[in-house]
Amino acid sequence: MKLAIVLIGYGNVARRFVTLLDESRDAFRARGVEPVIAGVATGRHGRVFEVAGLDTARVDPALAAGDAGEPASVPFLASALDRLRIEADHVFKARVVIETTPLDVRLGQPAIAHVRAAFAGGAHVITANKGPVAIAYRALAAEARAAGVSFLFEGAVMDGVPVFNLVRETLPGCTVTGFRGVVNSTTNFLITAMERGEPFAPALKRMQDAGVAEADPSLDVDGWDAAAKGAALANVLLDADVTPQMVEREGISAETASRAVATLKDGRRLKLVASGQGRGAGARVRVALEDLPADDPLAIVDGQANALEIDTWPMGRLVITQRDGGMEKTAYALVTDLLTVARRLRNGSAE
Repeated sequence: MKLAIVLIGYGNVARRFVTLLDESRDAFRARGVEPVIAGVATGRHGRVFEVAGLDTARVDPALAAGDAGEPASVPFLASALDRLRIEADHVFKARVVIETTPLDVRLGQPAIAHVRAAFAGGAHVITANKGPVAIAYRALAAEARAAGVSFLFEGAVMDGVPVFNLVRETLPGCTVTGFRGVVNSTTNFLITAMERGEPFAPALKRMQDAGVAEADPSLDVDGWDAAAKGAALANVLLDADVTPQMVEREGISAETASRAVATLKDGRRLKLVASGQGRGAGARVRVALEDLPADDPLAIVDGQANALEIDTWPMGRLVITQRDGGMEKTAYALVTDLLTVARRLRNGSAE
């Protein structure tokens, strides 16, 4: 089956996704799936669209020669999906929008608008942007069901680690009652560096130079990224309806160093932990610095590593540890979600 893909956002993750598509052709072919990139829209480098599909090796040159202006927009997306429907529905089994624009932690825009435009155009949605899940998950999930399409977001939390798939696919009948995790790579790296005596500013610059932390790192160090991930986890796993602004939040700074060193000397570890408890309207989420016993599964993760503990009934506590994060893993999450869409299409169900 051929799947027409429209990419909204074309940063590092989306670029790695495009190359990963080529590298994963055998895996797609074995499942009878042929992904075709029909359109790309970016915030700075223009847009390009071709009903017949773009050669993945020439997406960047095509963008350079394509339309400029205000590209990553709802009108472009609506037009692209409409043209695919009119001119190529007989060629493609389905249309899939992959949304990777930057996080807006307060409003979730323009990502939420892109998701809704995709639903309106009859397209399945895959996003690595945690904003739609953290801010409008309940409404968007209902809209996806009404439209008969998938809404998938495995790359929104812990890169490519199958957090949401774990519960959805392998724990049928299980109830998640809570979670806690070290889910922000930048802050975990900084705390580890400060434990070892490295000053805050040089450690942060190293993360920025590596492309892990943004030029404006406030989303990470002020705890907003962890709050958004905590809200996303609560909304999906705890049936909550919270936003990052509702999360009790703490961040880190250069002043955290003395506490991190003192905690380590005491035989414990300091970690920035996102946690959620309760279900539905009673769910509460917080992001806070916690002194953890040295043998706690969250305490043993160093550097850019992440870990998440999920409390379930009747399976008890389950722990997932990610030793190696990064954009390639997030790109892989987009691939796995794309294969999930294909599997659902084959089975005749959007869920």
